[in-house]
Amino acid sequence: MKEDFLKAVKDALKMLEEYGKKEVLLFHHNDCDGLTSGSILEEAFRRKGYSVQRYSLEKPYPAVLAKIFAQSGKFIIFADFAGRIAPIISDLNRGRNIVFILDHHVAEKSTDEKVYNLDPELFGLKGDRDITASAVCYLFAKAMDENNRDFSRTGALGAVGDGFFVNGRLVNANREVAMEAVKLGFLDIKERDDGGEDYIWKFKGKQYKCRELGSYLDVLGGVGYSQGGPDIGVKVCLNGPDAESDRQVENLKVTMDEIFTREIKRLKNGGLKVTGHIQWFNLEDRFSPMGVKMVGVFCGKLKNMDFIDPEKYIAGFQHIPPSIPNFGNVDIHDTKISMRVPKPLEKAIVAKKALGLDVLLPEATARVGGFSDACHSLTAATVVRIGDEKRLIDEMENILKKNG
Repeated sequence: MKEDFLKAVKDALKMLEEYGKKEVLLFHHNDCDGLTSGSILEEAFRRKGYSVQRYSLEKPYPAVLAKIFAQSGKFIIFADFAGRIAPIISDLNRGRNIVFILDHHVAEKSTDEKVYNLDPELFGLKGDRDITASAVCYLFAKAMDENNRDFSRTGALGAVGDGFFVNGRLVNANREVAMEAVKLGFLDIKERDDGGEDYIWKFKGKQYKCRELGSYLDVLGGVGYSQGGPDIGVKVCLNGPDAESDRQVENLKVTMDEIFTREIKRLKNGGLKVTGHIQWFNLEDRFSPMGVKMVGVFCGKLKNMDFIDPEKYIAGFQHIPPSIPNFGNVDIHDTKISMRVPKPLEKAIVAKKALGLDVLLPEATARVGGFSDACHSLTAATVVRIGDEKRLIDEMENILKKNG
């Protein structure tokens, strides 16, 4: 469990000391959990004298991986994704680079001894209950140096922002990180009347509700992905919000609300397609300039609306732009599918009476030759070629019908 995970981290760090080079290429996700993870790792390595090149990715797409692994002799970290694709990364790497994967999604073991998959799912912890990527990165940073305990504040923020609670509370490793932040005076925990908890982030004499600050970071990283939002988000994680980040978030919220309102109207007027078990839509490029994370956010917003069937899965497609901020152009002609589930279906999945998205979507995606990485049982996303949208929906229907 956690002890085995920490031993694997220490073994990887020991190897890194022997490696000797003080340069790291850091790739992290662009949501709250990913931004907090990226900020922890960037600052932890800088404290150790490393030169850090940091890139925020919406997903480690195959075209992006091909460009990354055209290099050799590098130290590369993936944070908040890539746990599932460790075998693919191993095949691309072929022992030419040192690679650390610090994820919390469903994972597979590496097949390259130079690729260290430090995903706690491989050690018996559940990424959608026990531990987020930010908590993983905090424990990693603390293993590097006990003086990095101040990152418990950032790790706790990411844990709350990722939204995996049991009865409204953080549990297990996530809770341990939060309690360490409380002990150091960085976090307050307040009981709610419903038995859950509110988490209050304390920074430079100011206080912020973690759920609200998590949404703030999601807006920067998702809505503002192509407009420098992730870099602003990382600064917020390290230095707290300021007037400039507040202004940016307010402007981005206006953009998001306008685009969401327009698309909801379109769906209500016949834009929503319905099959036996799935209700779905194709945004194509209509969410531009927002990042493709936003199709998942939009699906999450839809699941509580009265025109949505509470018994059917929700799926949305959004075209992936062929350019990654700060990373450059990539040869990509794909679309991202994000899926969410309404509350009644969520309860059925938790009770094992309905198929979870972490099984359904990757299996269907594989059947159409697509790419899967980070999937949870209640939230999931994969990538397929533009034009394969209907094929993917049909394959999911086939799986669901066979599953009963």
